[in-house]
Amino acid sequence: MQTEALKKIVLDIKSESQTIELKAATQGCPTRLFDTLSSFSNQDEGGIIIFGVDEADNYAIKGVYDAQDLQKKVTEQCKQMEPSVRALFTVCELDGKMVVSAEIPGVDISERPVFYKGVGRIKGSYVRVGEYDEPMSEYEIYSYEAFRKRTRDDIRVVENGKLNMIDEKRMSAYLAAVKSERKNLAENVSEEEILELMGITNDGVPTLAGLMTFSKYPQSYFPQLCITAVSLPGTEQGVVGSDGERFIDKKRITGAIPDMLEEAVEFVRKNSRTKTIINDNGQRADKPEYPIKAVREAVLNALVHRDYSVHTENVPIRIEMYRDRMEIINSGGLYGKISIDALGKVRPETRNAALANMLELLNVTENSYSGIPTMRSEFASAGLPAPLFSVVHGEFKVVMKNGLFAETMPVADSLVEFCSVPRTRAEIVAFVGKSKNHVMTQIVGPLVAEGKLKMTMPDKPKSSNQKFVKA
Repeated sequence: MQTEALKKIVLDIKSESQTIELKAATQGCPTRLFDTLSSFSNQDEGGIIIFGVDEADNYAIKGVYDAQDLQKKVTEQCKQMEPSVRALFTVCELDGKMVVSAEIPGVDISERPVFYKGVGRIKGSYVRVGEYDEPMSEYEIYSYEAFRKRTRDDIRVVENGKLNMIDEKRMSAYLAAVKSERKNLAENVSEEEILELMGITNDGVPTLAGLMTFSKYPQSYFPQLCITAVSLPGTEQGVVGSDGERFIDKKRITGAIPDMLEEAVEFVRKNSRTKTIINDNGQRADKPEYPIKAVREAVLNALVHRDYSVHTENVPIRIEMYRDRMEIINSGGLYGKISIDALGKVRPETRNAALANMLELLNVTENSYSGIPTMRSEFASAGLPAPLFSVVHGEFKVVMKNGLFAETMPVADSLVEFCSVPRTRAEIVAFVGKSKNHVMTQIVGPLVAEGKLKMTMPDKPKSSNQKFVKA
């Protein structure tokens, strides 16, 4: 960082953020930096620790006790991380006081989580949430290790699993498709061998993917690998309807993945409102609250790409229908090196390749990574804001707005609430549903100027990694 850039950050600073941490350091080097070193290292954009600014005293510039010694001691703490953190230091003088910054680069996902060796990976791994460093959950830590080791949870053997209660019609259709589309398996390969080669069984014992696809009731082994669906009367949990009702409808959806998919879509269809439109020719047409094709893609994505490890097998997929939106939530953040901004634009790595392959052969999914582009296209055709995607603490969430959102809250106010967690420009534009230029200049810009939103990287306002968060 250039000295002038550091000066500008210090003079303009009004709060800590996703990428900025402040430390006073007037009496010595802070002795506990490992939580921030870990959290900044574990996010793509990294972060900056600024020493010499006192947050508790209205962000007063206090200066550091000794710039040289501070850098030495921070470096010593960086070496106590695994892998070792390499900080880039900048020193500047303001009002006769020395301020020091330590830029902490984000590491590649294959090296995460970065943790403090003194307490180990479980207790020493952190993630940045707004301006706070929070301990990573065991699942978040596991997810990095699973990617690094290429763990295939979808084909893990189910203890005491048996290939009984199989949907024979579905299995017959699958075997016929394998023999038709995988020519090298059409001859001289028994059906038992096909099941082994395709990941449905392992030494004759069914895999998780095999049961979730072909068993009539896989929940006998995994009671929580299901979908819980609820239709609520308000815009938040806990809000009751005019008659005191806490929910309008709710259902636990079970069965194999193809069955849960269709039942979940039907639940949404049943609990959606329909608008009747009369076109120019006087013809009547019904417009559903949510594009059903997009809903199907969202539910299918949750079923196929959720995490199926032992860490999440007790957490169902959730469908929550509110007055102004619908949320579909599943365990398992983004897999591999893809980012939220890249969803639907690049070909991602597949967490559950065997499961996806089974469903492709059954014509349940195309397995062509067209799900998110289809969702966006369907919502655009319906004149609705694009679906919003986010990952928080290992959960992937899709938010679909139904067009009533703007009626219940002004756009600016709703955007501020949306930015309760840091959001990229692309997420904000999709949320508002207008042109990028209009959103950034007419809505986001004024909100930043008013202090209602703040940038996570105020020193780099035009950075492609810039995010905005509620002040």
